[in-house]
Amino acid sequence: MAKLTLAVYDKESVPRKSFQGEEEIEKDLVVTAENFVHLSMRKFEYQEGDQIVVEMDESGRYLWVKLDETLESSLIYLPGNKWTYEVSFHSNRIKARPETRFSGGRHYLSVRCASEEEVKMYRNLALNPHDQKEETGAYPHASANVETRNDATFFACNAIDGVYANHSHGSYPFQSWGINQQADAALTIDFGREVQLDKVGFTWRADFPHDSYWTNVTIQFDDGTSETFATKKTAQPQYFSFSARKTKAIRFCDLIQANDPSPFPALTQIELWGMNDQPMKG
Repeated sequence: MAKLTLAVYDKESVPRKSFQGEEEIEKDLVVTAENFVHLSMRKFEYQEGDQIVVEMDESGRYLWVKLDETLESSLIYLPGNKWTYEVSFHSNRIKARPETRFSGGRHYLSVRCASEEEVKMYRNLALNPHDQKEETGAYPHASANVETRNDATFFACNAIDGVYANHSHGSYPFQSWGINQQADAALTIDFGREVQLDKVGFTWRADFPHDSYWTNVTIQFDDGTSETFATKKTAQPQYFSFSARKTKAIRFCDLIQANDPSPFPALTQIELWGMNDQPMKG
C-alpha cells in the first residue's frame, strides 16, 4: 500500500481552491489516500504557472496518471517520491497540444498505483503522453541536443506522446521532434530505472516532399553496445527486433539522411518495446 497525495498549487506554491460538493464549500485542492486519488472540479480555471503535484510516502513507484481529459492515461515510473507537472498557457506551448487542454471550468484528475500485472506486461516502454520538455521527476523522459527554434511543436517529448499524425508538420496534431538540420542531432530516452528492450519502432514525419527521411539510424544502450537499422521512406511505423538488452536509457543517433532535395527529416514517434526490469514494491 502506498499513500498518494494529489494537489494543485499556484505559481507561488500555495494550494489552489475550488468549490466542492452540493453546498459548494471552498476547499484546498489537496487530497491524500491509499493507492488511488482523484480531484474533481467545477467552476475552476487553471492559471499560468499552476503546478499539479503528485507525492508518495515512498520512492520507486509505478503509477497510472491522467491529469487532463486530453491526456491519455499513462503508466509512469517515479524513482523519487514527487512529480511536478507544470501548467502553461504560453502561446508556444499551446500550439503543440489540443486547444482544450486545461481550459474551461470542469476538470478531473486521477492517479493510482499500478498493479503487478500491469508493471510486468510487455509494452512500449517509451510511451509517456505526460512527458514535458524539462525533467519533472517522472519517466520515461525524452530530451535532445537540438529542438528546432525551441518551438514546442518540435520538442523531443513529442516523439513519445503517442500521436502518430505525420502527413503535415507544425501545430497539433502534427507535432514532432525537429532537428533544425543539425548533422549530429541525437535524442535520449531516459527510463529512470533499468528495463529490458528487444524491439524498436520508428515513425517518420511524412509531409513529403517538404520532409526528408533517414536511411540509417542507430540506437545506443548504456552498456556501450548499439544497434544500427536500415530504414526507408514511409509514413507507416517501421519495426526492428534485436537481441534483448538491459539499459536505463537509449540514445537515438548517427542519423543518416536520404539524398533528396529536402533538408527536413523529423521523428513523429519512437517506440521501445520490452519489460520492466525494476521490481515493483508491494
